[in-house]
Amino acid sequence: MRAKKRPENLRSQRWFAPDTMRGFSHRSRMKQIGYSREDFLGKPVIALVNTWSEINPCHIHLRERAEAVKRGVWMAGGFPVEVPAFSITETYIKPSPMLYRNLLAMDTEEALWSLPIDGAVLIGGCDKTTPGLLMGAISANLPAIYMPAGPMLRGNWNGQPLGSGTDIWKYWTERCADALSEEDWNAIESGIARSPGFCMTMGTASTMTALAEALGMTLPGASSIPAADSGHVRMAVETGRQIVEMVWQDLKPSEILTRAAFENAVTVDMAIGGSTNAIIHLVALARRRGLDLPLSVFDEIARRVPVLANIRPSGEFLMEDFFYAGGLRSLMAEITDLLHLQCITANGRTLGENLQGARVIKNDVIRPRERPLAPTGGTAILYGNLAPDGAVIKISAASERLLQHTGPAVVFENYQDLESRINRQDLNVTEDSVRFCATRGRSVVPACPSGACCRFPRNFCTEACAIW
Repeated sequence: MRAKKRPENLRSQRWFAPDTMRGFSHRSRMKQIGYSREDFLGKPVIALVNTWSEINPCHIHLRERAEAVKRGVWMAGGFPVEVPAFSITETYIKPSPMLYRNLLAMDTEEALWSLPIDGAVLIGGCDKTTPGLLMGAISANLPAIYMPAGPMLRGNWNGQPLGSGTDIWKYWTERCADALSEEDWNAIESGIARSPGFCMTMGTASTMTALAEALGMTLPGASSIPAADSGHVRMAVETGRQIVEMVWQDLKPSEILTRAAFENAVTVDMAIGGSTNAIIHLVALARRRGLDLPLSVFDEIARRVPVLANIRPSGEFLMEDFFYAGGLRSLMAEITDLLHLQCITANGRTLGENLQGARVIKNDVIRPRERPLAPTGGTAILYGNLAPDGAVIKISAASERLLQHTGPAVVFENYQDLESRINRQDLNVTEDSVRFCATRGRSVVPACPSGACCRFPRNFCTEACAIW
């Protein structure tokens, strides 16, 4: 049983409690906002680090969710304060949102350190936001819990489900090949992203929020709930309640994010067929925690973990289906023998305790061990003359013919050169050609998972090539 922190030992009381001129100043400014002493004295001050923005479609609902989190904090006897953080708008930021992950980490860390904060609810979800918020919280090492924004609802066009992170490549290729009308293209544009939340495929966003849960930094099941589901609001309230308890118990990221917890995250990453970007972010998170997570760990774990999540781009379904099938808790319950079940999580219980009672509801979405989507993990580590220090491939999403491939190189000077020439009719290219970007020094097989590139080899698109 952990000793409960006393109110006078709360970090925030260094600002608010002293009978000094400075304490007077701090209290008077809270009264300036409209609060009474009873609101904040002797209570855990909880920062809601919110990445909401009016130009961030993945997080557009987080202003409302913050109110639900506040409700939970108030109910548990805490004092919530919303602290805006840099919003990495994955859709729009140029030249690359990856440039801003560490900016968000610094933003989060400095806000938590510099202000009278006892604990934090990290509110976000899109690709770089999850690792950015977690990296900042690791450095601050105050009690913190992550609240995932949730995936959007599945898209819809012409009676077919659309995946925001996969079908855009497929149908753009079709349009480049003049196989799709302008009317249909516009209808797809209107139907592919039809609710708040991040991409509903197993891209980086869904992968990283799942891994935040696998690491123990969320409430059990939090990462699977669609953004538009009423359960997402209830989860936000419970997250607010739990962070207050975490402050009283002084449960910090340094206790949750152990070496075993990171191995759990790698294991789950392989079982869900996670994004290749997850490796970049997990390594960064581990290093921020002071742990080494070499590529050899990913390779070793991948060889013994089957892919069970039948989710695009590796499989057939979308994240909304994954939720209805039982969500991440159910998937992890299928691989308990591969996990460190003794790891402590944000609700104060062990991972093993959190998985008790979880069961798969739809085994075509979350496959059983005896019928996996793939016998080994979705990501492989490769070495060769182009990548002597290692490279990553999502083999669960690659056509088998691409796993061993020889073809003539089509060389481009840089991305701009590629973009200007890739769709030209006179480009000397076949479906076996390998694109090579001279500036970036990497080769890519230009093939789209839909197969459209193979049917229309003279019209494959820039975006379809870029995913490999």
